[in-house]
Order: sequence, then structure tokens, then C-alpha cells
Amino acid sequence: MDSSPTPPAYDHYRSTLSPTMDIGAGFYLLFITVFSIMGNLLVLVMAFSRSSRMKPPELLSVNLAVTDLGAAVTMYPLAVASAWSHRFLGGDAACLYYGLAGFFFGVASIMNLTVLAIVRFVVSMGLQSPKDKVSWRHVKLLCSWSWLYALVWALMPVLGWGQYGPEPFGLSCSLAWGRLRSEDSSFVVAMFSFNLALPAAVIVCCYFGIAIKLYVTYKKSLGHGRRIPNVLKMHRRLFTMAVLISLSFIVCWSPYSIVSMWSAIGPGSSIPPQLSVLPCMFAKSSTACNPVIYYIFSQSFKREVKQVMRCRPGLNQCCGGEDAERAKEGASQSGSKGEGGATTQV
Repeated sequence: MDSSPTPPAYDHYRSTLSPTMDIGAGFYLLFITVFSIMGNLLVLVMAFSRSSRMKPPELLSVNLAVTDLGAAVTMYPLAVASAWSHRFLGGDAACLYYGLAGFFFGVASIMNLTVLAIVRFVVSMGLQSPKDKVSWRHVKLLCSWSWLYALVWALMPVLGWGQYGPEPFGLSCSLAWGRLRSEDSSFVVAMFSFNLALPAAVIVCCYFGIAIKLYVTYKKSLGHGRRIPNVLKMHRRLFTMAVLISLSFIVCWSPYSIVSMWSAIGPGSSIPPQLSVLPCMFAKSSTACNPVIYYIFSQSFKREVKQVMRCRPGLNQCCGGEDAERAKEGASQSGSKGEGGATTQV
């Protein structure tokens, strides 16, 4: 009778990276967590402070900030703690939670960006029309639809179509791409078709159409010897911001999508854990990009952020003092010049 000890079962939640890489990944995720939370909270605070003057399309940027903030708050702290513990914490229940949250917020973000592109395209069809092309009711319905759509897809693996599991490097969980190779190939095809390829095609087509519309309108204005209207300058700035927001998301998530697709349907052995961790870390940085874009390209957002940063309790600065009055006066003047007070409008 064989009395040799039974080898221990393989621990899927143990980190396959070196301790140094674990610590480095933890510090990187901590930086992304803090920057994402602070940046997106600032976007929400700025939007709330001017809610009475907000236009319907601006709700989409608020919705996008909520998705980024949700991912940073519900997922990243666990990833940081796991990296510094050299294993994913919480076991199977936490893995299911982490994978579902990641898929949910990821799909919600790409759907929100798709809706944003469609709304920007609709608005651009009447660049010089003072009448709003999109109502509050329409935008609220579109925001609700993006959340519901994401929830349905996130629940699919829980209900048996697809599955969640630990990443190859052992510090986080996502869709179990390696196990989907033979068991749920239809889920992989459907997921990439409806949550990556189709949204990306819609986004590209919408912004291409907006670019053509802006070009034709500028040509007409120049052809008649008129100055470029302020409203066209505003739409050009908003168009640039919207394109950069969509592009940053696609750039951050493309390496992870390629690696995941290769793991699911590619030939040969799986990708080494030391290599697969890089696209995952890069994808998480997408939640920190939008506040930076707003700050660079929105003059009113930059001005309001600086005003908040100068605010000190008990000092006669932005809390009801002369600086506050001058800031409000400057904001109203910039709004009358064509910026429309668009703090976060994209």
C-alpha cells in the first residue's frame, strides 16, 4: 500500500509573480486608486456645483465618472491588499465578486462611451441651432440602459454562460479566459462582438461623421468671409475631448483584450503570468484618464478646480470672498463668450 503523502492541491489564488513584482504592482495600483478616486470625485463635485446650469449631454460625463469611481472604490483596494499579501484575498466568493464587478463596470464604461458618441453625433447635426436635440428624458433613459445592459452581461457567467476565475498571475479575478477556450467559445465570440467590436465601430463612425460635419461647417463660414462662430469653436473643443476620452479607454483596454482573446482562442500554451500582468495593470489606469483630459481641455473645469484648491476654511478666498465673486463673474463671462459653462460636458 502506497503511504506517500498526497501532494497539496494547486492554489489558484497564490501569486505567480516574484515578491518584488507583487510589491511594485501594489504601489502602482495604490497610485491609480488614489488618483482615480480623487479625480472622479472632483468631476462629480464640479458637476453638482453647477447642476442647475447643466445641459442634458453633460449627464453622460457624470455617468462615466460614476463608472470609473465605482471600479476604483469597489475593486482596486482589494487588488492592492492582494498584491502586498502575495495572493488574492477572499477565496472563491471574493473572486466571483471581483470578476463580476470588473466586467460590470467595464461594459458600463464602453456602453456609456458608445452612447456619448451617438449623442455627440446627434447634437452635431444642428451645430448652430439653439434648440437642444437631446432632452433630459432621453439622456436619463440612455444612462439607465447602459447600466442595465452591463448588469445583464455581468450576470451571464453567474448563470452559466461563461465563468469567472483568477487571473494567471493570481492577484485578481476576471473572466476565466483559459477555461473558455473549449467550454464557452460562443460566449467569447458574443462578448467581443457586442461589447468591443460593435461599440468601437459605432464610436468610430459617429466621430468620423462629426469630423466631416465640423469640416463642412467651417468651410462654409470661411467661404462667406464670416468669423468662426463661438458655438463652432465650442463644439470643436467638445469633439476633441470626447474623442480623447474614447481613445484613452480603447488604448488602455486594447492590450488586455488582445491577451484575453489569445488566451481564449489562440493556439499553443498560455501567456506567461509575468507578461499577462502588464496589460491588466494598464487597463486599470483607464479610470484615471478622464479627469486629466477634462483638466487639460476644459478651461472652465480647470478654473473651477484651481478655485477649489485655493479654498481654505476661515480665509477670505473662494468661500464667499472677493476671489469667489471674481471667479463667478469670470465664469459667467466665459459662458457668454461661447463656452457654455461646460465644466465636464463632452
